[in-house]
Parts: sequence; C-alpha cells; structure tokens
Amino acid sequence: MTATPTHCPYCALQCATSLHPVDRPGAVEVRPRDFPTNKGGLCRKGWTAPEVLTVPDRLTTPLVRDAAGNLVPATWDEALDFVAGRIRGLQAEHGNDAVAVFGGGGLTNEKAYALGKFARVALKTANVDYNGRFCMSSAAAATNRAFGIDRGLPFPLADVAGAGAVLLVGSNLAETMPPAVAHLDGVRDSGGLLVVDPRRTATATLTEDGSGIHLQATPGTDLALVLALTHVVLQEGLADTAYLTERTDDPDALFRSTAAWWPERAERVTGVPATTIRRAARVLAAAAPVHGGAGAFILTGRGAEQHSKGTDTVTACINLALALGLPGRLGSGYGCITGQGNGQGGREHGQKADQLPGYRSIADPAARAYVASVWGVDAEELPGPGKSAVELINSLGTPGGPKALLVHGSNLLVSAPRLASVRERLSALDLLVVADVVPSETALLADVVFPVTQWAEEEGTMTSLEGRVIRRRAAISPPGDVRSDLAVFAGLASRLECPVPFSTDPAEIFEELRLASKGGKADYSGITWDRIDAGEALFWPVPTEGHPGTPRLFADSFSTPDGRAHVVAVDHRPVADDLNAAAPVYLITGRLLQHYQSGAQTRRVAELDEAEPEVFAEIHPRVAAQLGISDGRPLQLRTARGSMILPARVTADVRPDTVFVPFHYGGAGAVNELTNDALDPVSRMPEFKACAVEVTAASLPATGVPA
Repeated sequence: MTATPTHCPYCALQCATSLHPVDRPGAVEVRPRDFPTNKGGLCRKGWTAPEVLTVPDRLTTPLVRDAAGNLVPATWDEALDFVAGRIRGLQAEHGNDAVAVFGGGGLTNEKAYALGKFARVALKTANVDYNGRFCMSSAAAATNRAFGIDRGLPFPLADVAGAGAVLLVGSNLAETMPPAVAHLDGVRDSGGLLVVDPRRTATATLTEDGSGIHLQATPGTDLALVLALTHVVLQEGLADTAYLTERTDDPDALFRSTAAWWPERAERVTGVPATTIRRAARVLAAAAPVHGGAGAFILTGRGAEQHSKGTDTVTACINLALALGLPGRLGSGYGCITGQGNGQGGREHGQKADQLPGYRSIADPAARAYVASVWGVDAEELPGPGKSAVELINSLGTPGGPKALLVHGSNLLVSAPRLASVRERLSALDLLVVADVVPSETALLADVVFPVTQWAEEEGTMTSLEGRVIRRRAAISPPGDVRSDLAVFAGLASRLECPVPFSTDPAEIFEELRLASKGGKADYSGITWDRIDAGEALFWPVPTEGHPGTPRLFADSFSTPDGRAHVVAVDHRPVADDLNAAAPVYLITGRLLQHYQSGAQTRRVAELDEAEPEVFAEIHPRVAAQLGISDGRPLQLRTARGSMILPARVTADVRPDTVFVPFHYGGAGAVNELTNDALDPVSRMPEFKACAVEVTAASLPATGVPA
C-alpha cells in the first residue's frame, strides 16, 4: 500500500494529510501535507485521528434491539428488512411525515446529497434537517439576506495573512483550528488582532504584548459591542462613504441603527470600556482599504452565532464590514468560520429542511421542477419545507409528529440543547435508527444501529470553510461488515419499492450531484473528481468544466437581485434566559483543544482523553471565594432546565459574571442538559451560548453526576 493523500476528518479547515501503511490491521499513520489552509501543520486531534479507526468498541455489524431490550447482532438484510417494514407500517397508519431523517455536517457531499434525496423521494417526508442547524444557520441566514449567498469564507483563508487588522467575534481559533493561527502572524505583528470573547482564551492571549486587543464582553452582548464599533466608525468619519453609496441599498440604515450606541452606553451593557471600544474601531478602520491600510477582515464563530439573536449579531458584523467597505475588496471582507468538517458542503445539497441541491429553496417552483427532473419524479410529489432541527426534535413522538427517526452523522444526546427533553422525545419514538461508527450516546438508545464507514475507509468530496471542494480518499478497507451510509439509503429505498435508483458508488452520486446543483447558487456542475485529483483549486460556484472556480466572491456585485449588499437594521436585546436573583451568573459553553463536537471520536483516543478526561466548570476566583469553592472541588450548576455537579477550575481567565463548561462530554457530563433551546426567529438556531445559572458549592464527589 502506498501513501494516500486525503484530509483530516475533523473541522472545516480540512488540513491536508497523507495516510501511510502500518503493520496493524485496519490502521494507518497520518502525516501532514502542505496545503493553503494548514500550511503543513496539524493539531493534536489531527495527529491522533487514525486511532479512531481501531478503537475497541468500533461498530462492525448491524445491531437490532431484541424483546429483552438488548442490542444484538443482526445481518444487514435482517436489519434493513426490519427498518423498512416498520417504516411502511408507520407511514401507512400516520402518513409519510411520520418518518423523519436527521443528518450531519460531517457527512461527505455525496452522503448529504443522497440523504436529502432519500428523505424526499424514497420516504416522501418533509421532516429532514441536520446538526448544521446548531452550527452555521445564523451566519447562513445573515449572509443570505445581506449578500444573497452563503459561503462561509467568500475568499481563501490565506488572504487573511496579508491583513492589517482582523476582528474575531466569538471564535477561539487557537483551540478549535490551531493550524489556522499561522494566518494571523502578520496581523499580530501589526498589532491588529481584535478578539471578542467573554473568556481569556488561547486566542485572546494572542492579542497580548502589543499584538492586538481583547474585548472581554459580557456573554450575549456581542451585538451591542459591534453596534458601538460601527457607531464609532460612522460618527468619526471613518466609513467608506463612496462604497456605501455605490454598493449597498440603504446606507442610512447603518446610521439609524447605530446612532444610539455610543461607546459609553455600550460599556454599561457589554462591560468593555468605552476607550477600548473606540481604540478597537480605529485600529480596524486604519487597516481598511479606504484609509490606505493593508486590509481588514471581520470573522464570526459560534460564540456570536449560537444565540436567539445570532442572525442579527452576524448582520451587525456584516454592517460594520460594509461601513468600512470590506466585502468584495481584495484582501478584506466578512466571513464566517465554519466548524464541522463538511459544514459548508453539508448545507448545500439538500439535507436542510428548506433546501434542495445547489443551495436551492425547496419552496421555489422552478427549483422544485428542475431537481425533480434530475431525480425522475413529478415536482408535485416533492414535499415542502420541513421543521428545523429543534422543532423537529420537539415534535418526535407527539400526536401528529414523527413516529420514527433515522439519524446519520449526529449524536443528538450530547449535541442538542435541553437534553432531558431530547431524551424524552427520542424515547417516545416507535422506531429510532442510528448509523454511526461507534456506540455513541444516541446509538445506544436506538432500536437499530447500522455500522458505517468513516473517513479513511471511504471515497467522496468535502467542502472546506473557504468553499473549496476537496477529495476524501479511501486508504483502507472497513472492518467487519461495515458499509457506507449510502448502502443504508439504497437498501431501504429498494425495500420501500422506490422507483428512483440509489447508487452506492460515491463517484456516480457526485456526477448526479453535479447535475442537480447546476444553475444553483452552490453550482458544482463544473467540478469533477479528475480536476480535483489533478490539483486544481476549485471554489464553488464552478458552472462549467472550463470554469476556473470562484475563490473570491463579490468583486463586481453581490448575489442579490439588484447586485447591492442589503443593509438590515438590527438592535441589541438580552439573552432569552437572562440573569435573575436566583441565577445571577451566565453559563457559557465552548470547545477544548483536545476534543471535537460531541466527543464520540476524541473521547475514545487515549492521548486526548487522558489530557482532558472529564468535564469541568471554569469559575472566577472572586466568585469561587464568595461561594466557598476551591480549585478541583465540586460545584453545582442549576438552570431552569436541569442541574449537574462537576469539578471547579478556578481561573481569572473567565469573567466574574460567567462560568464556562466545555460541551464535548456525554452522559452525566453533558452540559447541554442545562442549555436553552430558545430559537433565533430567522435561523432557528438554539441559544446554546448563554443562559442564567445558579452556582453553589456541592458536597457530592465531582463526577459530573446530575443532581
């Protein structure tokens, strides 16, 4: 076996790697490859990624729950026959929407496309959504309404390296995407790194020693802070007025929406000193092209977006970028840092409740007609928009709601908010089917578990945070009786007597995806595996095979009907579950360097698990002293949705009004037992990132046991 070029299985940076043979069955060694995003680097997760391929509890055969309530081995035919039979019975009794599908942002483009097609054509259900609703939906909603298109970074990440200033709002790149930090070296040298975060994260520390400014805002106040930054830009005459006139539809809306947000008012809301707000605005403006600067970028992450006002917060960031004339300018712009490995491609090809392939709207008659023609069905047979993720989960097992759920690439019992309710809803189902590589928390609750392939065992494509389509290549064969998710879709579609064919060949599916996306916003029709394999850098849209791709969007116009960026006036509002006398501290959640998403993979890697083996709560020394809590001792967190006991980490890196808990842990250590499922009215994103919590000293052992 020779080295196989591929990419890391984790985040959307999609670091380039090569997989090399070793003597152990099913194992490989990973080495980094030079690539524009990772520049030859890997983080700790990437270096240890091959360990997940050979974990002792790897799923290798289908499992079906028996009469005694145990998951027992079954053949693929037995498992598929059972699931198909239950689906037929439930749909005959309750209608097509009685069956729901939940996908994931880690699935390849081919799997995401096939999942959406399977839901609409084989199951004929409107009830399909995916965990990207927990990740990218607020940024997607904001960029769609401002620019008419949603591509996380509408420019290559490497462009950031030449900037004079970068404003990071709610992103901890140094821990979530460590190789990306190399792109910040230049901006740090110029003193232009601006980081908005309630914690002194590893990324915030990069602003020290004259490298930039840490704006340590109160949780849930990013919107107010950005409005104040924009206020300074406009009131001090730092805006690019010619750009606003020529390239936006309503410049006056910027002035109207920010006039009342002078820095002194913002200081009272955000806790960031007015002098710091003014200084940050001036640093950002000085780097803007209108002032002869080297360029400026405004980048958002989940810390800004996972709120019930996340769409408006991103909109405020876009408005600030427009005020400075950044979008569409070479070496400047606004972008969203996509989190999941295929968070970008995963939302483009139909596994989202309101979308068809090519990022088409499922409510658009022309889009429905075109995709239906590709699929060989009548457009009238396609269901309409379905429920968003949280709304779908909340409807499971209820009168009129879905009776069955098929889960692919998601671990809902760790990653969804308000987990007690999620657990209740999943338990109310007549049928829960989970396709996974390991017995995740959700898989262990299932009636049927399908063992499926993972990254080094499969072919396909992924789309990086830049909108660049890249190849995933198989280096080894899957163990046991493991098959692809594509085999699940094809096997069930055949048993449900679906007249539309479902291939299990990723290359064939990609060819169909190309056709289905043709003419859509995310047009992949000119992309071929051969072009990618030949080394071409293909950023969508790529409308023809002779097209070089589109690494940078908006140079001449925006993707709106009038070609102008649309200014949407927004205003700050408190978090949905705000502080009160009984719960006077904010709970915020986030990631760790060592772990990824729900931890189903990384918590099984010994090196990573030993580094951060259990959940914890960061608490400020002053608050800890007041409550009689010492470092390592147990504390109890209680919100309106639940409580848990976990060890304290006493640190001044967190604000006194804030406790921080990482979200990678399952079972008793799952912080999403406490988080709020209040939804953004536009994106339907739940408010993971901030809620009121009561903090008390606990007398029980600090094992993360729910109280």
